[in-house]
Amino acid sequence: MGDRGKTEEGADFETAIAECGFGLFNVFILFSAVPCLAAMVFSASALSYVMPSAECDLNLTLVQKGMLNAVTYGGMILSAVPWGFMADTFGRRPVLISGGWLDGIFILCAALSQDTLQLMIFKFFDGLIICGPFAVVVSYLAEFHGKKHRPYIMLFVGLAVSMGSMMLPFLAYFLMPVSIYFKVGSLEFRTWHVFLAISAIPSLLSGFLHIFLPESPKFLMAQGNYNKALKSLQRIYQINKRKSRDSYPVKHLSDVVPDRSEVLEQKSRASSLKERFQKTKEKFLEGTRQIKPMFRKPYLSISIQVYCLHFCQITCVNSVRLWLPQIFATMHVMEAQGFNDTSMCAVVEHNNLAMTLNQEEKKMECDLRHSPDSYLDNITVSGIGLLGFILIFPLLRIRLVAHHILIRSFFQSTYFCKEII
Repeated sequence: MGDRGKTEEGADFETAIAECGFGLFNVFILFSAVPCLAAMVFSASALSYVMPSAECDLNLTLVQKGMLNAVTYGGMILSAVPWGFMADTFGRRPVLISGGWLDGIFILCAALSQDTLQLMIFKFFDGLIICGPFAVVVSYLAEFHGKKHRPYIMLFVGLAVSMGSMMLPFLAYFLMPVSIYFKVGSLEFRTWHVFLAISAIPSLLSGFLHIFLPESPKFLMAQGNYNKALKSLQRIYQINKRKSRDSYPVKHLSDVVPDRSEVLEQKSRASSLKERFQKTKEKFLEGTRQIKPMFRKPYLSISIQVYCLHFCQITCVNSVRLWLPQIFATMHVMEAQGFNDTSMCAVVEHNNLAMTLNQEEKKMECDLRHSPDSYLDNITVSGIGLLGFILIFPLLRIRLVAHHILIRSFFQSTYFCKEII
């Protein structure tokens, strides 16, 4: 009776979202997030599977290969802050929809590339766009779940990313060995062009699926738009509970932000383009001012620790992951040519010597790279990563175990990176 009285008087976000329960809507929103999370993996890693084949058609040097792997991350770094501003200003849903469609378009443009420069430019824009949906989808998922289920959202994100990492080598295994060549006017297309085009599907699918989802009620309440937030919560309640929206027990929402629903509705109808631009400019300046506390006590020391930890972890993972398809392809070529030494040093030396081969020798080596066997090791590595995540998933629910795993994993990954260097 006390809880029902609270919901009728005015409930905060945690109370309101708890009344919605967990059901079909949550399943659908998690399902819709999977393509977005997979799209991030595809954007960052697709070129590493393309490189062994594309280097023969584009005559790529080792420097160009490194640039192609890095350029996507360059776009992500540049767009991180602007995407955060847009998500906090215009909402999570518009970023997920527009970001998904735009990223899919740029990936398709990359699939039409005929030289290294075109491929590099479009992959840069791919990274510039995909950073937004990937960062926003985590907040979006968390804001549709209450305290009971929110801790498992990051575990789900990790599982979805692992699944995306598993899908990519499988796609390469079945598609890359197939010999595809056709012309459209003056444009030439080969197997790796088709592979890149297919890798656009998760981004396009993510943009499409989020059309059917509402805006985050947490974001709407933070903006003071309680009317829309209540409608969003009623929709979740209706789908989860299989009841009418009117039966939703929360009739009013309350928070530290004052209710500005009527003011926002009037402004959306009456404001001109100039007024909207001025309002956006003010919000941007306000957003930059909100960053200042991160560079002051007590947040500065904590932020530095978190950023350093994340930087080291990502550097170790990506330094190995992005080059594994190239390394395994080279190992397969060396084994097929009868080399006894397939160590890392021998692989690096072989790649350097490959730049000096004549056209006939290059063609023979490229044909060997297209074998399905060269992708089996990538599938094995991705499969072990996915299996490890599934096995450790239940243990991460225990805080002490999770903390211990984090510390051990950090020091072991640091040691592994030192050994490679």
